Amino acid sequence: MLGCMGVAAVTGASGFLGSAVVRALVADGRRVRALVEPGADPRNLDQLDIERVTCDVTDARATREAVGGCDTVFHLAAIYKLWTPDPAPLWRVNVEGTTNVMLAAQAAGVRRVVHTSSIMAMGLAAEGPTDESVRFGSFDVAGVYSMTKHVSERVVMRFAEAGLPVVVVNPSMPFGPGDRAPTPTGRTLLTILEGRVPAVGHGNLSLIDVDDCARGHVLAAERGVVGERYILSAHDVSIRTFVESVCRLAGLRAPRVHAPRWVGAAVALGLEKWSDWVSHEEPRLTVREARFTQRCPTFSNRKAVTDLGLRVRPLDETLQRAIDWFRAEGMAP
Repeated sequence: MLGCMGVAAVTGASGFLGSAVVRALVADGRRVRALVEPGADPRNLDQLDIERVTCDVTDARATREAVGGCDTVFHLAAIYKLWTPDPAPLWRVNVEGTTNVMLAAQAAGVRRVVHTSSIMAMGLAAEGPTDESVRFGSFDVAGVYSMTKHVSERVVMRFAEAGLPVVVVNPSMPFGPGDRAPTPTGRTLLTILEGRVPAVGHGNLSLIDVDDCARGHVLAAERGVVGERYILSAHDVSIRTFVESVCRLAGLRAPRVHAPRWVGAAVALGLEKWSDWVSHEEPRLTVREARFTQRCPTFSNRKAVTDLGLRVRPLDETLQRAIDWFRAEGMAP
């Protein structure tokens, strides 16, 4: 195993995906330094034998000190929001923070960096599933989050060209235990469990179990090629299949009404305008998110499966784990 005796630093360690990566590393016997942002909920790290360091990745000096002495860095710290009244924090954390982490890793002389990007930072293939060779060109459906992840990935690739041993992973929507925020992914499932989906719209979702995604990160550190990107995805399903699967597993009645594209677009516009002008809270669906899903994108995990050895569990198992966790935490009926 790469750097098996050294310390692995994980930024965003208390978050949904970050904590799953920490658990995967601990399970492999790795020593972990968990970089936790100030004020973050630490419960996902409870009961884990790890070193914890409070660190804001936008603080270059603190980040350099936190990474010092580590041989591997997993960079997961990011703001995952598809709408915000002020985009500045997303650019500061997702782009400037990424730059700070890469500089810190460079200064520490680490053996490997794994940068967590997103499928939303990728282009969409004109035909067939998107793979790692498709260049970003989805400016018409890219919101602020997508753009910050795209730009941060470009920054990381420049570091790779300069000699930093960095590998990029592009996860799809992760589901499973630990989504305390919840993330936009988790809110998608919670909306169904709360019975707030009267009709099913047109489009596709690409998803993966959070622990399978975390394992993909560890595999990328061990087997990934420097300067390469790997799509971490498991299932491409229609929105109808997703909603019906969640309802079946949760013991709920699935909505039977189909909403045409224009209805979904209109609902997204209404929700976004309500957030803009009234609630100032993240909407359940944004206009660009609706456009993205309505293109029915699919993503190929062939490279991650073949080159990294990624294994994924069945869709029902992933969804059931997420449903059970939300209910156990009192977050869903």
